[in-house]
Amino acid sequence: MSTTDTPARPAPEPKPRPAPIPDAESAPFWAATLEGRLLVQRCAACGHAQLYARPHCLVCRGPVAWEDAAGTGTIYSYTVIRQNPSRSFRHLLPFVVALVDLDEGPRVMTNIVDSPPEAVAIGARVKVTFELVSEQAAIPNFQLA
Repeated sequence: MSTTDTPARPAPEPKPRPAPIPDAESAPFWAATLEGRLLVQRCAACGHAQLYARPHCLVCRGPVAWEDAAGTGTIYSYTVIRQNPSRSFRHLLPFVVALVDLDEGPRVMTNIVDSPPEAVAIGARVKVTFELVSEQAAIPNFQLA
């Protein structure tokens, strides 16, 4: 049998997207994502907003508490991923990875979804959407506003 006679193998099914494992500090954040809410930490002493979970303020080391974020922001920078050998991401190609400045201040790395890559631009306004990846968490992605 020559290679031209070999039947094509079906493409492997996509693997589930990697899911975060909540710990004591991040558990409130991930629980809120399951409710469709985006949280940031706010310092009680200086008012600094931060994301991701930390035990204290990065600016003054004061105590922090979780608060709801508006879920909106602006694209600071982005890139289009056109190749990815991972079965968890191959079926998403091409996809956009972006740095988004939340209206509350923190900058987050995320995906821009539900838009063709050529529609994405630096300075574009975005709003949060959530992708369920486990019973414990949903990944915050963003879409053009």
